[in-house]
Amino acid sequence: MKLPFYAKFALISIGAFAFIYTLYIGQHIILPLVYATILAILLNPFVNFLIRKKVNKTFAIAMAVVVAIFILACLIYFLSAQITLFSNTYPKLKEKFNATSEHFISWLSLHLNISIDKINIWISDTENEAVNNIGSAISQTLSTINSVIIIVVLLPVYLFMILFYKDLLLEFIKRLFSTTHHTTVFEILANSKRIIQSYLIGLLLEAAIVAILNSIGLLCLGIDYAILLGITGAVLNVIPYIGGVIAIALPMLIAYVTKDSSSYALLVLIMYLLIQFIDNHFIIPRVVASKVKINALISIVVVLSGGALWGIPGMFLSIPLTAILKVIFDHIVVLQPWGFLLGNIVPTVSKLKFDFIKKKKVK
Repeated sequence: MKLPFYAKFALISIGAFAFIYTLYIGQHIILPLVYATILAILLNPFVNFLIRKKVNKTFAIAMAVVVAIFILACLIYFLSAQITLFSNTYPKLKEKFNATSEHFISWLSLHLNISIDKINIWISDTENEAVNNIGSAISQTLSTINSVIIIVVLLPVYLFMILFYKDLLLEFIKRLFSTTHHTTVFEILANSKRIIQSYLIGLLLEAAIVAILNSIGLLCLGIDYAILLGITGAVLNVIPYIGGVIAIALPMLIAYVTKDSSSYALLVLIMYLLIQFIDNHFIIPRVVASKVKINALISIVVVLSGGALWGIPGMFLSIPLTAILKVIFDHIVVLQPWGFLLGNIVPTVSKLKFDFIKKKKVK
C-alpha cells in the first residue's frame, strides 16, 4: 500500500523530531562517544603502525591514547599559563576599560545631545537587568562546563574501547546489511574514514600555521597577550565563518583598550584580514585541500544547528558529521539529491527549465 504524501511527510517529521530530541537529551553520552570515534579514526593509523612493529595490541592502543592525552594536556597547560598572565594584569585592563567607557559616554553625550546622566541611568538599568538574568547565564555556563568535564573524563575510556573493539564493530556493521550491499557499505566506511583523517590532520596543521601567523603579527604590533590571542584565534577559526568574526573581535577589543591610539585596533583588523586572505587562498587549498566539500550556506546552518543542539562542542563537530552524511547520501540513490544540496558544486546553467504556459483569455 502506497502512503500519500502528507502521511509520509508526517512520519518523516515525527521521526526527525524524535531523533533530534534523543540527540539532545542524550548529549552527555553521545558527545563523548562521537568525539572518541573521530579521534579513534585519527589515531588508527598510528595504532596499526605499532602493531606492524610487533607491539602488543593493548599496549599499542594504550600508547596512542596516552600520546593523545599528553598533547592535549600540554596545550591546556600552555593556554592556562597564558590565561594566568592575563588574570595578573586584569586590574590594569579594567582601569583602562573604565576610562575608555567614560570617554565613549562623553562622546555620545556630545554628538547625540543626550545628557550623561541619562546615559548612566540607561547603563545602570541594563546592568540591573543583566544581574537579574545572571542566574540563567550561570546555569548555562555550569551546564557547558559540566558537559566539557564529562567529555574529558569519558573520552579516554571510549577512545580505548573503540580502538580495542574496532574489528568487532566493523563486523557488526557488516552483518547489519545483506551481501549485495557490502560493497556500498565498504565504500561509505572507507570514504568517511579518509575524509575524517585528511580533514582533521589538515585542520590541525592549518590551526598551527594560523596560530603562528596570528601570534607573530600581534607581537610585531606590540599587542598584550599576543600568544594567547593568537592561539585562541586559531582555535576559533576552526568554527567556519562565525569563529573567524569572534577571532578578529577579541584582539581588536584588547588593542583598543590597552593602547593609547585607536589606530592599533585598525592595524589588528588589517592584519587579521590579511591572514584570513592567506588562510583562505593558500593554506586551506594546500593543507586542508577542500576534503570536506560543503557549501557555505549549509556550513553556516549546520554550525548554528550544532551550537543550538550541543553547544560549543556541537559547533566543532558539525562540519565533520555533515561531511559523513554527504558521503552516505552520495552512495544511496534515493538520497543523492540531498548529497548534491550539501555539496559546493554550483551548476552555471540549470538543466531544469520551467516553462510557463500562458492561458488564453476567454472572450
